[in-house]
Amino acid sequence: MTMRDAVVIGGGPAGLAAATWLARYRRDVVVIDSGDYRAGSVEHSHGYLARDPQDPMSFLQTAREQLLGYRTVSYLRTSVVTVQRAGGHFVVRTADGNELQALRLVLATGVVDACPSIEGFADHYGASAFHCPACDGYEAEGCDVIAYGWDERLVGFATSLLNWARSVTVLTSGRRFDGDQACRAVLARHGVEVVETKAARMLGPRGRLEGVELADGRVVAASLLFFSVAHEPRTDLARELGCEIDSDGYVRIDADGRTTRPGVFAAGDLTPGIQLVQVAAAQGTVAGIGAALSLQGEPGSPLSPPPAPDGPREVEQAASGL
Repeated sequence: MTMRDAVVIGGGPAGLAAATWLARYRRDVVVIDSGDYRAGSVEHSHGYLARDPQDPMSFLQTAREQLLGYRTVSYLRTSVVTVQRAGGHFVVRTADGNELQALRLVLATGVVDACPSIEGFADHYGASAFHCPACDGYEAEGCDVIAYGWDERLVGFATSLLNWARSVTVLTSGRRFDGDQACRAVLARHGVEVVETKAARMLGPRGRLEGVELADGRVVAASLLFFSVAHEPRTDLARELGCEIDSDGYVRIDADGRTTRPGVFAAGDLTPGIQLVQVAAAQGTVAGIGAALSLQGEPGSPLSPPPAPDGPREVEQAASGL
Protein backbone atom coordinates (compact mmCIF):
# COMPACT_ATOMS: atom_id res chain seq x y z
CA MET A 1 0.00 0.00 0.00
CA THR A 2 1.38 3.40 -1.01
CA MET A 3 2.25 5.72 1.85
CA ARG A 4 0.73 9.16 1.17
CA ASP A 5 2.16 12.37 2.54
CA ALA A 6 -1.17 13.65 3.78
CA VAL A 7 -4.87 12.91 3.87
CA VAL A 8 -7.22 15.88 4.14
CA ILE A 9 -10.63 14.94 5.54
CA GLY A 10 -13.22 17.46 4.38
CA GLY A 11 -13.94 19.11 1.02
CA GLY A 12 -15.09 22.54 2.15
CA PRO A 13 -13.07 25.78 2.00
CA ALA A 14 -10.69 24.74 4.80
CA GLY A 15 -9.97 21.29 3.38
CA LEU A 16 -9.53 22.49 -0.20
CA ALA A 17 -7.21 25.29 0.90
CA ALA A 18 -5.11 22.88 2.97
CA ALA A 19 -4.85 20.43 0.08
CA THR A 20 -3.94 23.21 -2.36
CA TRP A 21 -0.99 24.33 -0.27
CA LEU A 22 0.19 20.79 0.38
CA ALA A 23 0.11 20.33 -3.40
CA ARG A 24 2.07 23.53 -3.93
CA TYR A 25 4.78 22.02 -1.74
CA ARG A 26 4.60 19.04 -4.16
CA ARG A 27 3.24 16.72 -1.50
CA ASP A 28 1.17 13.65 -2.37
CA VAL A 29 -2.23 14.49 -0.86
CA VAL A 30 -5.60 12.74 -0.87
CA VAL A 31 -8.79 14.70 -0.18
CA ILE A 32 -11.75 12.77 1.22
CA ASP A 33 -14.97 14.70 0.62
CA SER A 34 -18.32 13.45 1.93
CA GLY A 35 -20.21 16.09 -0.09
CA ASP A 36 -22.15 17.17 3.02
CA TYR A 37 -21.61 20.94 3.00
CA ARG A 38 -22.84 23.38 5.62
CA ALA A 39 -23.60 25.92 2.89
CA GLY A 40 -25.19 23.40 0.53
CA SER A 41 -28.53 25.27 0.45
CA VAL A 42 -27.12 28.80 0.67
CA GLU A 43 -27.63 30.90 -2.45
CA HIS A 44 -25.03 33.59 -1.72
CA SER A 45 -22.16 34.09 0.69
CA HIS A 46 -20.79 37.53 1.39
CA GLY A 47 -17.70 39.46 2.39
CA TYR A 48 -15.05 37.37 0.60
CA LEU A 49 -12.59 39.85 -0.88
CA ALA A 50 -13.12 40.25 -4.66
CA ARG A 51 -15.88 37.58 -4.58
CA ASP A 52 -18.79 39.42 -2.93
CA PRO A 53 -21.37 37.98 -3.34
CA GLN A 54 -20.65 34.47 -4.54
CA ASP A 55 -22.45 31.17 -4.98
CA PRO A 56 -20.88 28.86 -2.35
CA MET A 57 -21.26 25.70 -4.43
CA SER A 58 -19.79 27.32 -7.55
CA PHE A 59 -16.93 28.56 -5.38
CA LEU A 60 -16.21 25.02 -4.18
CA GLN A 61 -16.51 23.60 -7.70
CA THR A 62 -13.94 26.10 -9.01
CA ALA A 63 -11.65 25.35 -6.07
CA ARG A 64 -11.89 21.59 -6.74
CA GLU A 65 -11.14 22.02 -10.44
CA GLN A 66 -8.11 24.16 -9.72
CA LEU A 67 -6.89 21.81 -6.98
CA LEU A 68 -7.07 18.82 -9.33
CA GLY A 69 -4.75 20.66 -11.71
CA TYR A 70 -1.93 19.66 -9.36
CA ARG A 71 -0.48 16.29 -10.31
CA THR A 72 0.07 15.09 -6.72
CA VAL A 73 -3.61 15.39 -5.70
CA SER A 74 -6.19 12.60 -5.50
CA TYR A 75 -9.86 13.16 -4.64
CA LEU A 76 -12.26 10.64 -3.12
CA ARG A 77 -16.02 11.22 -2.85
CA THR A 78 -16.78 9.26 0.29
CA SER A 79 -16.76 9.56 4.06
CA VAL A 80 -14.30 8.35 6.67
CA VAL A 81 -15.37 5.48 8.91
CA THR A 82 -12.36 5.36 11.19
CA VAL A 83 -8.83 6.72 11.49
CA GLN A 84 -6.07 5.32 13.67
CA ARG A 85 -2.44 5.92 14.39
CA ALA A 86 -0.18 3.01 13.49
CA GLY A 87 3.40 3.66 14.53
CA GLY A 88 4.66 6.70 12.66
CA HIS A 89 1.70 7.02 10.30
CA PHE A 90 -2.09 6.98 10.13
CA VAL A 91 -4.52 4.46 8.69
CA VAL A 92 -7.73 5.93 7.25
CA ARG A 93 -10.66 3.67 6.34
CA THR A 94 -13.52 4.99 4.21
CA ALA A 95 -17.16 4.06 3.76
CA ASP A 96 -16.52 2.72 0.24
CA GLY A 97 -13.92 0.23 1.45
CA ASN A 98 -10.72 2.15 0.76
CA GLU A 99 -7.82 2.04 3.21
CA LEU A 100 -5.19 4.76 3.06
CA GLN A 101 -1.91 5.28 4.87
CA ALA A 102 -0.58 8.77 5.44
CA LEU A 103 2.17 10.54 7.35
CA ARG A 104 0.00 13.56 8.18
CA LEU A 105 -3.71 14.28 8.63
CA VAL A 106 -5.65 17.51 8.20
CA LEU A 107 -9.11 17.46 9.78
CA ALA A 108 -11.55 19.90 8.13
CA THR A 109 -14.84 18.22 8.92
CA GLY A 110 -16.82 21.34 9.92
CA VAL A 111 -20.00 21.47 11.99
CA VAL A 112 -23.61 20.32 11.79
CA ASP A 113 -26.33 22.92 12.41
CA ALA A 114 -29.56 22.07 14.22
CA CYS A 115 -32.31 23.73 12.14
CA PRO A 116 -35.76 24.94 13.19
CA SER A 117 -38.55 22.39 13.01
CA ILE A 118 -41.05 24.56 11.12
CA GLU A 119 -43.06 23.62 8.06
CA GLY A 120 -41.51 25.28 5.01
CA PHE A 121 -38.13 25.94 6.64
CA ALA A 122 -36.21 23.90 4.05
CA ASP A 123 -37.77 25.99 1.27
CA HIS A 124 -36.41 29.18 2.83
CA TYR A 125 -33.07 28.00 4.22
CA GLY A 126 -30.19 29.80 2.52
CA ALA A 127 -32.46 32.37 0.84
CA SER A 128 -34.42 34.06 3.63
CA ALA A 129 -33.48 31.93 6.66
CA PHE A 130 -29.90 31.96 7.95
CA HIS A 131 -27.82 30.97 10.98
CA CYS A 132 -25.16 33.71 10.87
CA PRO A 133 -25.87 37.43 11.44
CA ALA A 134 -22.29 38.33 10.50
CA CYS A 135 -22.68 36.57 7.14
CA ASP A 136 -26.17 37.74 6.20
CA GLY A 137 -27.14 40.54 8.58
CA TYR A 138 -26.39 43.25 6.02
CA GLU A 139 -29.30 42.02 3.90
CA ALA A 140 -31.63 42.63 6.89
CA GLU A 141 -31.18 46.39 6.69
CA GLY A 142 -34.54 48.09 7.31
CA CYS A 143 -36.37 44.75 7.62
CA ASP A 144 -38.50 43.09 10.27
CA VAL A 145 -36.56 40.03 11.43
CA ILE A 146 -37.24 36.94 13.53
CA ALA A 147 -34.53 35.56 15.83
CA TYR A 148 -35.43 31.90 16.40
CA GLY A 149 -34.20 30.10 19.50
CA TRP A 150 -34.59 29.90 23.26
CA ASP A 151 -31.11 29.81 24.83
CA GLU A 152 -30.07 32.79 26.96
CA ARG A 153 -27.27 33.46 24.46
CA LEU A 154 -30.02 34.49 22.08
CA VAL A 155 -29.95 37.90 23.81
CA GLY A 156 -26.67 38.81 22.12
CA PHE A 157 -27.74 37.09 18.90
CA ALA A 158 -31.01 39.04 18.69
CA THR A 159 -29.63 42.44 19.71
CA SER A 160 -26.75 42.11 17.23
CA LEU A 161 -29.33 41.94 14.44
CA LEU A 162 -30.37 45.47 15.37
CA ASN A 163 -27.16 46.62 13.70
CA TRP A 164 -29.19 46.26 10.51
CA ALA A 165 -32.81 45.29 11.14
CA ARG A 166 -35.72 47.66 11.74
CA SER A 167 -37.20 45.31 14.34
CA VAL A 168 -36.40 41.93 15.88
CA THR A 169 -38.85 39.45 17.40
CA VAL A 170 -37.60 36.43 19.37
CA LEU A 171 -39.57 33.30 18.53
CA THR A 172 -39.03 30.30 20.82
CA SER A 173 -41.57 28.02 19.09
CA GLY A 174 -43.36 26.79 22.17
CA ARG A 175 -40.35 26.58 24.51
CA ARG A 176 -39.86 28.78 27.52
CA PHE A 177 -37.06 31.29 26.94
CA ASP A 178 -34.09 30.19 29.08
CA GLY A 179 -32.95 33.71 29.89
CA ASP A 180 -33.61 35.18 33.33
CA GLN A 181 -35.34 38.45 34.08
CA ALA A 182 -32.15 40.40 33.37
CA CYS A 183 -32.03 38.87 29.88
CA ARG A 184 -35.68 39.70 29.29
CA ALA A 185 -35.05 43.25 30.50
CA VAL A 186 -32.25 43.73 27.96
CA LEU A 187 -34.49 42.51 25.14
CA ALA A 188 -37.37 44.72 26.31
CA ARG A 189 -35.07 47.75 26.53
CA HIS A 190 -34.23 47.29 22.86
CA GLY A 191 -37.83 46.71 21.81
CA VAL A 192 -37.36 42.98 21.16
CA GLU A 193 -40.56 41.03 21.87
CA VAL A 194 -40.32 37.42 23.06
CA VAL A 195 -43.03 35.15 21.61
CA GLU A 196 -43.20 31.68 23.18
CA THR A 197 -46.11 30.32 21.11
CA LYS A 198 -45.24 27.34 18.89
CA ALA A 199 -44.42 28.16 15.27
CA ALA A 200 -46.49 26.32 12.64
CA ARG A 201 -45.15 27.30 9.21
CA MET A 202 -43.15 29.85 7.26
CA LEU A 203 -45.13 31.92 4.79
CA GLY A 204 -44.22 33.13 1.30
CA PRO A 205 -42.11 31.73 -1.55
CA ARG A 206 -38.38 31.03 -1.29
CA GLY A 207 -36.42 34.24 -0.98
CA ARG A 208 -39.52 36.30 -0.17
CA LEU A 209 -40.46 35.40 3.38
CA GLU A 210 -43.65 37.07 4.56
CA GLY A 211 -43.64 35.83 8.14
CA VAL A 212 -44.19 32.86 10.43
CA GLU A 213 -47.66 31.60 11.24
CA LEU A 214 -48.06 30.47 14.85
CA ALA A 215 -50.07 27.52 16.14
CA ASP A 216 -52.80 29.87 17.36
CA GLY A 217 -53.21 31.40 13.89
CA ARG A 218 -51.36 34.65 14.55
CA VAL A 219 -48.65 35.72 12.08
CA VAL A 220 -45.32 37.26 13.06
CA ALA A 221 -44.46 39.38 10.04
CA ALA A 222 -40.82 39.20 8.94
CA SER A 223 -38.68 39.38 5.81
CA LEU A 224 -35.85 37.24 7.22
CA LEU A 225 -35.39 34.61 9.91
CA PHE A 226 -32.11 33.99 11.73
CA PHE A 227 -31.85 30.90 13.93
CA SER A 228 -29.63 29.99 16.84
CA VAL A 229 -30.57 26.52 18.03
CA ALA A 230 -27.39 24.46 18.27
CA HIS A 231 -24.50 23.33 16.15
CA GLU A 232 -22.16 20.45 16.78
CA PRO A 233 -18.55 20.43 15.56
CA ARG A 234 -17.78 17.15 13.80
CA THR A 235 -15.10 16.02 16.23
CA ASP A 236 -15.60 12.24 16.20
CA LEU A 237 -12.37 11.60 14.31
CA ALA A 238 -10.43 14.13 16.39
CA ARG A 239 -11.63 12.43 19.57
CA GLU A 240 -10.76 9.01 18.15
CA LEU A 241 -7.21 10.26 17.63
CA GLY A 242 -7.02 11.74 21.12
CA CYS A 243 -6.94 15.41 20.08
CA GLU A 244 -7.75 17.86 22.86
CA ILE A 245 -11.24 19.37 22.68
CA ASP A 246 -11.98 22.71 24.36
CA SER A 247 -14.86 23.42 26.75
CA ASP A 248 -17.09 24.53 23.85
CA GLY A 249 -16.52 21.30 21.93
CA TYR A 250 -13.97 22.54 19.36
CA VAL A 251 -10.59 21.05 18.43
CA ARG A 252 -7.69 22.96 19.95
CA ILE A 253 -5.01 24.08 17.49
CA ASP A 254 -1.88 26.22 17.67
CA ALA A 255 -0.85 29.07 15.38
CA ASP A 256 0.28 26.58 12.71
CA GLY A 257 -2.92 24.52 12.74
CA ARG A 258 -1.42 21.69 14.79
CA THR A 259 -3.69 19.82 17.16
CA THR A 260 -2.37 18.36 20.41
CA ARG A 261 -1.62 15.05 18.64
CA PRO A 262 1.60 14.82 16.59
CA GLY A 263 1.00 14.77 12.86
CA VAL A 264 -2.62 15.87 13.10
CA PHE A 265 -3.66 19.34 11.88
CA ALA A 266 -7.12 20.91 11.86
CA ALA A 267 -8.81 23.91 10.26
CA GLY A 268 -12.18 25.50 9.66
CA ASP A 269 -15.41 25.44 11.64
CA LEU A 270 -14.46 22.52 13.91
CA THR A 271 -11.77 24.76 15.49
CA PRO A 272 -12.44 27.75 17.80
CA GLY A 273 -13.13 31.21 16.42
CA ILE A 274 -15.20 33.10 13.88
CA GLN A 275 -17.01 30.81 11.43
CA LEU A 276 -16.71 32.50 8.03
CA VAL A 277 -15.72 31.01 4.69
CA GLN A 278 -12.73 33.34 4.35
CA VAL A 279 -11.52 32.42 7.84
CA ALA A 280 -11.90 28.71 7.06
CA ALA A 281 -9.91 29.11 3.83
CA ALA A 282 -7.19 31.04 5.68
CA GLN A 283 -6.99 28.41 8.42
CA GLY A 284 -6.80 25.70 5.79
CA THR A 285 -3.90 27.52 4.17
CA VAL A 286 -2.07 27.72 7.50
CA ALA A 287 -2.71 24.04 8.28
CA GLY A 288 -1.70 22.92 4.78
CA ILE A 289 1.57 24.83 4.90
CA GLY A 290 2.18 23.65 8.47
CA ALA A 291 1.66 20.04 7.47
CA ALA A 292 3.94 20.42 4.43
CA LEU A 293 6.73 22.07 6.41
CA SER A 294 6.48 19.42 9.13
CA LEU A 295 7.47 16.86 6.47
CA GLN A 296 10.54 18.79 5.37
CA GLY A 297 13.65 16.61 5.47
CA GLU A 298 11.54 13.49 5.99
CA PRO A 299 11.13 10.74 3.38
CA GLY A 300 7.59 10.89 2.12
CA SER A 301 5.40 9.35 -0.52
CA PRO A 302 7.14 7.76 -3.52
CA LEU A 303 4.85 9.94 -5.65
CA SER A 304 6.36 13.11 -4.18
CA PRO A 305 9.73 14.63 -5.11
CA PRO A 306 12.76 14.01 -2.86
CA PRO A 307 12.29 15.91 0.39
CA ALA A 308 13.87 19.31 0.79
CA PRO A 309 16.60 19.48 3.44
CA ASP A 310 15.52 20.46 6.92
CA GLY A 311 17.97 23.23 7.71
CA PRO A 312 17.08 23.71 11.40
CA ARG A 313 17.26 19.96 12.05
CA GLU A 314 20.66 19.72 10.36
CA VAL A 315 21.94 22.60 12.48
CA GLU A 316 20.77 20.85 15.67
CA GLN A 317 22.39 17.58 14.61
CA ALA A 318 25.66 19.31 13.73
CA ALA A 319 25.69 21.12 17.07
CA SER A 320 25.16 17.85 18.94
CA GLY A 321 27.83 16.02 16.92
CA LEU A 322 25.39 13.64 15.24
